Amino acid sequence: MDYEQLAASRPYMGAAVTKSVTLHPRQGNPEPRIVETRAGMINAIGLQNPGIAAFVTDELPKLRTLEVPVIASIAGEEIDEYVQCAEILAPRDEIHAIELNVSCPNVEKGGIEFGCDEAVLEDLVTRVRKVSLGKTLIVKLTPNVTDIAAIAGAAIRGGANALCVINTLRGMAIDIERQKPALANKIGGLSGIGIHPVAVYAVYKCYTSCCKKNDIPIIGLGGVTTAAEAIELILAGATCVGIGTAMFRTPNVFEDVAKGMQAYLKRKEIGSISEIIGKAVVP
Repeated sequence: MDYEQLAASRPYMGAAVTKSVTLHPRQGNPEPRIVETRAGMINAIGLQNPGIAAFVTDELPKLRTLEVPVIASIAGEEIDEYVQCAEILAPRDEIHAIELNVSCPNVEKGGIEFGCDEAVLEDLVTRVRKVSLGKTLIVKLTPNVTDIAAIAGAAIRGGANALCVINTLRGMAIDIERQKPALANKIGGLSGIGIHPVAVYAVYKCYTSCCKKNDIPIIGLGGVTTAAEAIELILAGATCVGIGTAMFRTPNVFEDVAKGMQAYLKRKEIGSISEIIGKAVVP
């Protein structure tokens, strides 16, 4: 995590989300693991991280300095790994919410399998909910499913307090000179501007199908680079918006988007962003 960059953006951030951590250290996938495309960035990092013990020892002290709410993201190959990670993080005052990353498309086991099966996901969320000690529980959904609203419903039944919509789309790039896949892992997760329309649709689908009636907020993300794109997600049903890939090219993206949204509200004579949540899709 680049704490200096985050600190500079602090006035324009509502919260910070950590990179997903697992119970045991992961080396991740072999390199090359990132490739740029016209549609965005494809990554196959493979959840490289030092493991939950090192995260608690080395990263939590730094998180205290951010002065914004911290959402800790956890992942695993088995349900028990999610549960153990949640048990370790739940008592920590530095952590304000726990995100279940059930939708990483570039790991060989677990990950996306949990996010594609309604029954398995509901069981996972239910078991983590029991050990979360009142922490806000967020489930990050994959778009790589037939019906994302059905998956969202399973997460809600399991006890999710909020949904993060969406994670990356499966993608692949070919190096035509080498005539081989550009990524050593062959496939990865596409993020960036190319997935934005998919994110808008997914937020709309979850909001109108189950989130609105169950009063479950949505964190909308996917290809946000401008205030207009953030506002689209809000109008589709998101309560707040996340930004990821855009940070690689535009370090000031948080400030730019926040100020742009403020200008939009002023121009439209809207008192609060909450007034337009879902306005475009629900009369």
